[in-house]
Amino acid sequence: MLNFIFRLGVVFAIYGFLWGIIDLGMRLLTASRQRAMVETYIIKAFKYLFLVGVTFMFCMGDLNRHLIVSYQLVLAGVILLTYFIGKLQNSQNQVMIFQMMGRGLPEKPMFLFNLKAEIGVIVGALALFVAFWFYPSIATNAVSSWFHDSILSIENAVIFGFIFKVIGFFFILNMIFKMIGGFTFLLSGGKNRKSSDYSDNDPSDDDFNYYEEVE
Repeated sequence: MLNFIFRLGVVFAIYGFLWGIIDLGMRLLTASRQRAMVETYIIKAFKYLFLVGVTFMFCMGDLNRHLIVSYQLVLAGVILLTYFIGKLQNSQNQVMIFQMMGRGLPEKPMFLFNLKAEIGVIVGALALFVAFWFYPSIATNAVSSWFHDSILSIENAVIFGFIFKVIGFFFILNMIFKMIGGFTFLLSGGKNRKSSDYSDNDPSDDDFNYYEEVE
């Protein structure tokens, strides 16, 4: 199990690297304008959906025969849930920080963050992961297969492979803490207490209409 978590750590790290390059390319093409909130969440939805597809492919013992390793699939689902909750918590924390930095300024910083949209993207990604169990052929689409092959190529490279394997080791440690924090987050109802307390105490924040992009 630890070996599989380590492998997923490497996969997640390399996927993040590849998606970062793709996202940078999209930003360069649209450098003259700021992303709208809808556009941001559409891009994030594709990012999570393809990550789910790639993760599922690494749970398959034989891609050609669509053989699924059950215990790896369950473990991967838990890791994905923990990973997504960790991303959600990070976004909420960044919103809180930007709110604190913008307090007292003539114009508040704007936030491209919507809790319902974040949760909707996560639920949709996890639902797709479950659907792959019944229709594994969908997971092996052209885009996910490209990510899968690219990740394997980078992983097998001597220098880059070693770097991402080191990242995978720290991923194991980080995942343990995220699992603890994630379950605590779920038990609390998915709310960031500090962020909500700050909003309640801010008399100038009548409606949360301030959006800025949060990565």
